[in-house]
Amino acid sequence: MEKADIGLIGLAVMGQNLALNMDDHGFRVAVYNRTTKRMQEFIAGPAADTRITGAETLRALVDSLEKPRRILLMVRAGKAVDAVIDSLLPLLETGDIIIDGGNSRHTDTERRVTRLAEHGMHFVGCGISGGEEGARHGPAIMPGGDEAAWPVIKPLLQSIAARVDDVPCCQWIGRGGAGHYVKMVHNGIEYGDMQLIAEAYQLMRDGLGMDMDAIQTVFSRWNRGRLNSYLIEITADILAYREADGTPLLDRILDSAGQKGTGKWTGISALDLGMPLTLIGEAVFARCLSALKDQRMKAQGILGLPVADFEGDTEKVVDAIEQALYASKIVSYAQGYMLMQEAAQVHGWDLHYGDIALVWRGGCIIRSRFLNNIKDAYARDGKLENLLLDEFFAARMLDAEAGWRKTCSLGVELGIPLPAMTSGLSFFDGYRRGQLPANLIQAQRDYFGAHTYERTDRPRGEHFHTDWTGEGGDATSGQYDV
Repeated sequence: MEKADIGLIGLAVMGQNLALNMDDHGFRVAVYNRTTKRMQEFIAGPAADTRITGAETLRALVDSLEKPRRILLMVRAGKAVDAVIDSLLPLLETGDIIIDGGNSRHTDTERRVTRLAEHGMHFVGCGISGGEEGARHGPAIMPGGDEAAWPVIKPLLQSIAARVDDVPCCQWIGRGGAGHYVKMVHNGIEYGDMQLIAEAYQLMRDGLGMDMDAIQTVFSRWNRGRLNSYLIEITADILAYREADGTPLLDRILDSAGQKGTGKWTGISALDLGMPLTLIGEAVFARCLSALKDQRMKAQGILGLPVADFEGDTEKVVDAIEQALYASKIVSYAQGYMLMQEAAQVHGWDLHYGDIALVWRGGCIIRSRFLNNIKDAYARDGKLENLLLDEFFAARMLDAEAGWRKTCSLGVELGIPLPAMTSGLSFFDGYRRGQLPANLIQAQRDYFGAHTYERTDRPRGEHFHTDWTGEGGDATSGQYDV
C-alpha cells in the first residue's frame, strides 16, 4: 500500500479542512481522531472522493507514513498536545517531525522543541490562521521551532497556504516558540481590529441613529478603499443578513463576546516585557466587560444613560469615524510589532518583520490591503523601531488626526464607549510627546519609597535621592525594572 506523505491528528473543522486542502494539492494524507467514529464519518463523508485514508490507532497512523514521518496535530492547546506527544514518542524514530497547528502558548512550544530534540526528533510550533474557510482553501501559516525540519515540511505547508501575488503566505518565522508567538500577536491584533470595528458600528448605530442598511452601505464603501480587509468585508455581510421576518439577525445576537485566551496571552506578554500594548489590552478588557451582561443591565437601570442627541452632518461624522478607524488600526499594528521586536530581542529570535506582513496578507483573519504598506515600511528600513516613525504611516496618522479626535470627542459627548479608539489616540499622543509627567511619578516614588530618580542635567544611569521631609536618611531602595 502506498505510504502517506503526512499524518493528521484531530478532526474538528480545522483538521478536516486542512486534510482536504492537502489532498487537493496532491499530498497523500492519513488521519486519526481519538473518537474513531468521527474519523469514520469523515472518511465516508467529506473525504469520500479523495485519497485520504483513516487510521483507527496511532500505531496504524505512524506505520502508514513515509519516513521521515510528518505528523500535524490539530488538537486543543495545552495538556491535550502533551498527551498526544507522550503517546507518539514510543512509536516514532530519529528524524521524525511533529507539527503543532493549534493555538499553543509559545512557552509550551519552546519546551516541546527541547523535549523532542532530546529524542532526536523535530518539533514545529505552527500558527495557522484563517478559520475553517482558510484551512480549506488556503490559510496563513507561521511555522517556527526546530529549523532542521523546515526543508522537509516547506513544500507541503507552502503548497496549502494562501498566495498573494504568487507569494505563499507561509514563511519560516524563527526558532523555538517564534511561530506560535507571532500567531499570538496576530490574534491580539485581531482582537484590536474587531473591537475598533465594533466601536465604529456602535457610534453610528446608537450615537448617530443610523439604521442597519445605512451602516452596511458605509462598511461596503470602506471595504473598497484603504480599509479593505477581511474583517471589514464580513462585517458588511453580517450587517446585510436578515432573519426570515426581514429583521437584522445582528439585533438578536446577545452582546456578550467570547474569547479563547490568545488576546489575554498577548496582553500578559506585553506586561511581562514592559511594552505599552494599550489598544489590544483595551480590546481584551472590552470583551471581559461585555461578559458582564446581567450586571450591565442592572447598572443601566440604576445609573441610566447619558441624555445627548446628535445634531450635525452625519456624512461628515462618518468620514471622521473612517479616519479614526484607520489611525487606530495603525496603532494596533504598531503596538503588535513593538511587542514582537521586544520578544525577539529577549528570546534571541531573528524575526523578519516584512515577511511577517507578507504571511498575513492572505488567508488569515487580519488580512488586508494595509499589510502591503507594512511590508514596504520594513523594506525601506529593516531596523525600523516603530511603524509610526515610517514616512508613510507618519503622514497618514497626521492626516487622520483631526477626524480621530472628533470621533473620540463625540463618543465621550454621547456616552458611547470607545475604549480601543481612545486608548489608541492616547498612545499616539504619548508616543510623540518628548516630555511626559513621569518625572512627577518618579519624584513620588522617591518621596514615599526612596526609589531614587535620574536627573536631566546629569548622564543617564546616575541615580539620586532627596530627603523630601528632612526626616529621612540616605538609604535608598534597590534599582530594578519590571
